[in-house]
Amino acid sequence: MANDASTVFDLVILGGGSGGYAAALRGAQLGLDVALIEKNKLGGTCLHNGCIPTKALLHAGEVADQAREAEQFGVKASFEGIDIKAVHTYKDDVIAGLHKGLQGLVASRKVTYIEGTGHLSSPTSVDVDGRRVEGRHVLLATGSVPKSLPGLEIDGNRIITSDHALTLDRVPESAIILGGGVIGVEFASAWKSFGTDVTVIEGMKHLVPVEDENSSKLLERAFRKRGIKFNLGTFFQSAEYTENGVKVTLADGKTFEAEVLLVAIGRGPVSAGLGYEEQGVAMDRGYVLVDEYMRTNVPTISAVGDLVPTLQLAHVGFAEGILVAERLAGLKPVPVDYDGVPRVTYCHPEVASVGITEAKAKEIYGADKVVALKYNLAGNGKSKILKTAGEIKLVQVKDGAVVGVHMVGDRMGEQVGEAQLIYNWEALPAEVAQLIHAHPTQNEALGEAHLALAGKPLHSHD
Repeated sequence: MANDASTVFDLVILGGGSGGYAAALRGAQLGLDVALIEKNKLGGTCLHNGCIPTKALLHAGEVADQAREAEQFGVKASFEGIDIKAVHTYKDDVIAGLHKGLQGLVASRKVTYIEGTGHLSSPTSVDVDGRRVEGRHVLLATGSVPKSLPGLEIDGNRIITSDHALTLDRVPESAIILGGGVIGVEFASAWKSFGTDVTVIEGMKHLVPVEDENSSKLLERAFRKRGIKFNLGTFFQSAEYTENGVKVTLADGKTFEAEVLLVAIGRGPVSAGLGYEEQGVAMDRGYVLVDEYMRTNVPTISAVGDLVPTLQLAHVGFAEGILVAERLAGLKPVPVDYDGVPRVTYCHPEVASVGITEAKAKEIYGADKVVALKYNLAGNGKSKILKTAGEIKLVQVKDGAVVGVHMVGDRMGEQVGEAQLIYNWEALPAEVAQLIHAHPTQNEALGEAHLALAGKPLHSHD
């Protein structure tokens, strides 16, 4: 079909990552004739170089830690090391299974899948390796790649990105991680579990700096306990090779040496040389600018995912892609409330949140109108059983709804589902307090925190 110049699709999607394939699946489901163009592998960064492989490495690290610590649970076990080749086999099997399933989904929805490098050639067409694919509407979803810094050359061996780290053929003896955001702390956690001596360099004053400050401090305390070192509040200046590794110098002159340097300072949009600006699409620093309905300034072009300046999360890409498909199919989708998107950092311990931070709430509503409550997981039976520490912090508008839920502790990512309902449905503490949570579960801690905020604490002090 794509070779036939007379074929005009309802929707042509450039990029088969989370945002692109979600739009394709939903669009086809709604009766649109969809073409999906991808130059690498269907599933994009999340499936092949992001969410899925990193979580597989983190789970392998968790198993390693459990083997080391089994004796405290009365279980005799021994830890004999990491077989990195076998770890990669496990990781790749997970990816392959999901990739095959996604390919089947796209085929079953009758989406025309086109492999090749696409270039926006007009407001209604994409050229793919010499052939033109026409559409009534074009969706740009070309995603992102790891960022670096001027003068910092990535060699894939000593100075690496997260892409290289996912396929590294060895467990490094020591590592410096430049960047204490989500990617940086997740690799710090996994590598420490594998036995690497890790140091995180973060220019801001806290790890995971976009999270509530209390969550950052709890994570820093946990990392210290695990022996993960970090340097906060001073920015990177330079890196140079040593005889056996890399030496990093900070702006204050402090130096660090390790076998590898992982550059984890975030991801930048893939947009250069793809024809976007030539077709009049408004851009800013490589990002495509959109409105709340993901529409660009060109009426026939929309954009989603890491390509636009919204939260760089796969589930945000899903939501944005679905929104575009439903809008084009004539439905009336609701714009994404980005504060209401659940956020999880899958290190050990996990950091999960939804809504706004206490500082942001005070900025919006005034300091005297904000109430914050912390519930320590020490009072939660299942967390005691799991031997995890942490807190659930609730941020409430005085006499009103809960506007922020911030959680630190193992498996807290699994509790963020109810937390996002609490935020998005603008629940009052008393309304959540009357719901019965199963005992003993970690989910119960969320209920107990709301009991306390409603003025009737159970397993916590008044």
